[in-house]
Amino acid sequence: MAMRDVAIIGVGQMPVSEHWDAGLRHLALGAIQAALRDAAVQQVNAVIVGNALGGNLSAQNHLGALLADFAGLAGAEALRVEAADASGGMALRQGVLAVAGGLADTVLVIGVEKATDRTGSERDTALATVLDADYEAGGGATPAALAALLMRRYMHEHGVALEQFEPFSINAHANGALNANAMYRNQLRPGAFAKAPVVADPVNLFDSAPEGDGAAAVILTTTERALDMVAQPVRVRGSAAATDTLALHNRADMLFLRAANLAAGRAYEQAGIAPGDLDLAELHDSFTILAALQLEAVGFARRGEGWKPAVEGAILRGGALPISTFGGLKARGNPLGATGVYQAVEIALQLRHAAGQNQVEGARLGLALNLGGLGGTAVAHVLERVE
Repeated sequence: MAMRDVAIIGVGQMPVSEHWDAGLRHLALGAIQAALRDAAVQQVNAVIVGNALGGNLSAQNHLGALLADFAGLAGAEALRVEAADASGGMALRQGVLAVAGGLADTVLVIGVEKATDRTGSERDTALATVLDADYEAGGGATPAALAALLMRRYMHEHGVALEQFEPFSINAHANGALNANAMYRNQLRPGAFAKAPVVADPVNLFDSAPEGDGAAAVILTTTERALDMVAQPVRVRGSAAATDTLALHNRADMLFLRAANLAAGRAYEQAGIAPGDLDLAELHDSFTILAALQLEAVGFARRGEGWKPAVEGAILRGGALPISTFGGLKARGNPLGATGVYQAVEIALQLRHAAGQNQVEGARLGLALNLGGLGGTAVAHVLERVE
């Protein structure tokens, strides 16, 4: 059976923030209702939930049935997808596969996370579950600590100074300042980066993305149907996922994000494009070192030079490859398992030319790259404006 072409016809998102007055179901409902309104549909065949830590941080699993019921969609097939921070991207991929394979005509993909109800050691313990429990977390490692290990090794091997990572955060905050849904809307002054309080040396407060509560949703259907349903569908031209070893110490080269390289390469091949054809990318900048490593892994910088596109201004909205166009995880906030769906929503808005002050002029083709943990999982989607 031939695979069907898939498109996004509706998007919805909630601001990333500390939503003390809303639980998982309430956050999800806001994004779901917005996406259904945007797509002008009332029912879907399936609900696919991207969530990383609902059981740990919200004491709530079985999210498929919970959210389908609360959104008035009871009866639809519904399930939760978990792939650490890549849960949202992986949920989107499962939705794409369901529509492409003819198993569903209309699918709701919802990414949701409540990250701020737990603080201190409780949150750190939950976040560490995305690592290898026996050989990393069991020894006290956290994602920030391992990102610091990567960053220190990268700086040592390639002779890179801490200040050369600063433009990533300046760009993210400049774009986040224009995004009403961003958690942090403050601009970052040049020179402030290296003076920020240290989280795990050399990773500092301006170098790591803050966890936040959030929910984002997209509605998928076939491109053929989409053309009759909405004014500006966004086609899913490529969708792929890959894995690397979970533990960093098992990788042949810990400074090469193999899963990101494989996922992006497969998505490029499906789409029939080269990296240079992209107009923008939303990368998983939970730590700036990961942004630099992703630029190297997906074809935008040579090994050891992932910081250069930032220093040279290529990542700005008017640059060769704009990234973090709504603030990225760094300024929009890091909603963990919902991140991949936020990326899809943001790129869809760019490709619709409905991004307001955050618009990348003439955007036609975008890449969403969502990582789980320190790159143990990577999910890539190439999205295209349908002319």
